Amino acid sequence: MRQTWRWFGPLDGVGIDDMMQAGVEGVVSALHHVPTGAVWSPEEIRRRQDEIGRRRDGRPSGLAWEVVESLPVSEDIKKQQGDWRTHIAHYRESMANLARAGIEVICYNFMPVLDWTRTDLAWEVSHGGTAMRFDLADFAAFDIHILQRPGAAESFPEAVVAEAAVRFAAMDEARRQQLMDNLVCGLPGAAEQFTLEDVRAHLAEYAGLPTATLRGHLIDFLAEVAPEAERLGLRLCCHPDDPPFPLLGLPRIMSTEADYRAVLDAVDLPANGVTLCSGSLGARPDNDLPGMMERLGDRVHFLHLRNVTRDTDTVPCSFYEAEHLGGGTDMVALMKAVVAEEARRRAAGRADVSIPFRPDHGQDILDDLGRKAQPGYPAIGRLKGLAELRGIMAALEHGAARA
Repeated sequence: MRQTWRWFGPLDGVGIDDMMQAGVEGVVSALHHVPTGAVWSPEEIRRRQDEIGRRRDGRPSGLAWEVVESLPVSEDIKKQQGDWRTHIAHYRESMANLARAGIEVICYNFMPVLDWTRTDLAWEVSHGGTAMRFDLADFAAFDIHILQRPGAAESFPEAVVAEAAVRFAAMDEARRQQLMDNLVCGLPGAAEQFTLEDVRAHLAEYAGLPTATLRGHLIDFLAEVAPEAERLGLRLCCHPDDPPFPLLGLPRIMSTEADYRAVLDAVDLPANGVTLCSGSLGARPDNDLPGMMERLGDRVHFLHLRNVTRDTDTVPCSFYEAEHLGGGTDMVALMKAVVAEEARRRAAGRADVSIPFRPDHGQDILDDLGRKAQPGYPAIGRLKGLAELRGIMAALEHGAARA
């Protein structure tokens, strides 16, 4: 397992020198400033590589950009509207430029309108640190009373609708604004920042789009880009929906093992693969993470290792970002399945034996509370998670060596 770390670029509150002290082996990044649908030029790719390759004082860092997260898929491609064919051509060109720069793994997602969704970016946990949280009643308050989406109340159980009304009535204007900002501000570091009207406009364009149609659009996209990725020696890996259940009346197509299997079988190429995110998928009690790793493992090209604690075992549900070994996913069993998959790859002579992973998200603890880095991406909270994951790795690899 190859230890990597996500970096949002020069404005990230956790820098290259911090990563070196954390002892990571590679960097996960993207050209967040390039508008979605545009070409990632060789010059911009090289600039990001140079930034990663230098310490604060200009000395070499010894680190390299190893995984792209994300090369974003435009809303036009997802809806097959507007400039979607041009955007696919640009995507292929960006892949070729990344391949020429020596980068082999590209993570992306196919979530409509909103990327990962949280109602609270700094929810206090029992030890006094903070974590990101998705609260279903708060989300319903946003959907029904702030966004005022037609038919929104029908998307939630009656008890949640009632609680949402109480929550909304108790919110002052500052909390309502904060909730809206948390939900529509876009991906950390992204070029695009949505407004409420932007979200309403996108929802209108997706209105009535069946789940099967959106899945078909993903398969059409992969039919265009996966053969090119195969030719270029790239590995594409789709991130799951986060959270893995429908929101805002939008379809969700990458939330379960069956979802992944349908897409992998439809475009059956080694380059068409999986980003197995244990936190996103772990928000559903019916997702068996170790089993998914065993059954989908030959197509898992990237791992996000994190944990969530669900309030209930219903779908949908509220949850918060737990400590890496403290949530509902059996991280030891999951990592044992990863080590077994790497052994299979080694025996088969595959070049991609070591699967890159990163300690995903993390609670803000200690000095993180004053650093105010990207939401979900603190320095010490992620380092604590990485240390815990390293301990599991060392124990599993030691046991494998003695077997």
